[in-house]
Amino acid sequence: MTTAKKRNGGGMSEQRRLRLRLEISREAARLFWEQGVAATSGDQIAEAGGLSTRTIWRHFRSKESCAEPIVMQGVVTLLSVMRSWPRQSSLEEHLTTELTRLRHEEPPVPLADEMLAMKMIRLADTEPALRTAWLMACDQTEREMCVIIGDRLQRPSDDLDVRMYATSAAGVIRVLDEHIGAAILAGADLAEFNDVTAVSQRYAHAIRTATGGVVGEPVA
Repeated sequence: MTTAKKRNGGGMSEQRRLRLRLEISREAARLFWEQGVAATSGDQIAEAGGLSTRTIWRHFRSKESCAEPIVMQGVVTLLSVMRSWPRQSSLEEHLTTELTRLRHEEPPVPLADEMLAMKMIRLADTEPALRTAWLMACDQTEREMCVIIGDRLQRPSDDLDVRMYATSAAGVIRVLDEHIGAAILAGADLAEFNDVTAVSQRYAHAIRTATGGVVGEPVA
């Protein structure tokens, strides 16, 4: 028996486990958005996914926690772009280049998942349990920004200043993600959000401002 099989106690690989959790999360998110969290049961989530209710509880501690994987999808793309930020590029240049490239290639997260994540983030305004899932995703963003910023400043990721800059940058990302998602779901003109250069500059300018200009410039 492989290590992965032993770890999962039934022969399911870690990759398959994560894929199944995401599939369940998609169905739960659709139901939460369509009929509300209170009106959605674990049995309904299981039926929508063609699974047993027992399987749902094997992978999630509560029905609300089923939203966590899809909510995490809301930060995957930006984090993947930030991780590849070359030291010789400004944040504006890098975001514009990478987000433009992703327009023509397969993105890290399918558009349907991005939209479901937006819906769950929006729903989190009135659903504390879903808010917890979103704040967990934001915490992951902050942790990764500590590593990214620490590398650019050539300081440890747990350096106090690095942590404060990372917290500020992650806060900007959270607020802008919430704002843009709410606007799109409310039927705003998508032209504003399809302008990659404008969106990139908006994020970069806000991060520069929040960090006092420390994060955003090329570094040697």
